[in-house]
Amino acid sequence: MLYSKIEGSGKPLLILHGFLGMSDNWKTMGTQFATHGFEVHLLDLRNHGRSFHSPEFSYELMVQDVLDYCEANNLEKVTILGHSMGGKTAMLFATTYPERIEKLIVADIGPKFYPQHHQAIFEGLNAVDFSLKPSRNEVEEILLQHITDFGTRQFLMKSLYWLEPGQLAFRFNLEVFNSKMDEIGKSLPDNAVFVKPTLFIRGGNSNYILDEDFENIRLHFPDSEIETIPNVGHWLHAENPKLFFDITSSFLE
Repeated sequence: MLYSKIEGSGKPLLILHGFLGMSDNWKTMGTQFATHGFEVHLLDLRNHGRSFHSPEFSYELMVQDVLDYCEANNLEKVTILGHSMGGKTAMLFATTYPERIEKLIVADIGPKFYPQHHQAIFEGLNAVDFSLKPSRNEVEEILLQHITDFGTRQFLMKSLYWLEPGQLAFRFNLEVFNSKMDEIGKSLPDNAVFVKPTLFIRGGNSNYILDEDFENIRLHFPDSEIETIPNVGHWLHAENPKLFFDITSSFLE
């Protein structure tokens, strides 16, 4: 069963994090939704955060995990907010089980295929040799040699934890991701359609959803609106949390 943090009461809202992330990335935003009448479920997807590690990894399996989670928690109908990989999972869930979804929010990802673009990140992560028992500072120094963006490094460092005294590790399953990298970029199936209200939010400085993607989005999600948060990148909810919350809560109400 997926690990989750549940907060608040009211309509169930599931929040799905992005690739290499975890539920903690959405803690502050989740608390905000909880104070606005939602029972917020912050999930760690398989091979991420505190959820189980598995040699199998795909969007179909993550959708099944979310369905199993809903069944175990007696959630008949939910709203899902998904960012990046979590957004692609949310899209596939909604098009596979539309009867289980009330509304859908997708943050900075489209239904299209995305070519591999995490090479530098993986070079950095794989350069860390935990058998040498590096300190947190030493891990960050290694990542710095491959990943120049400070925000990306900080994001990855959030998944660093003490496995035991003196022994750090990453919470995500790097070994499996190394062999299943192609799964992350996969597109939504051509025949996947969800006709209920859907909100896409993109970062104005991000290239994940381009103007030319709008037509494809509306093919899969005919009742969708697309909003842009200016001057933010892919981590739009962290870069402008106020505007992100205003847009999403307005759509949910």
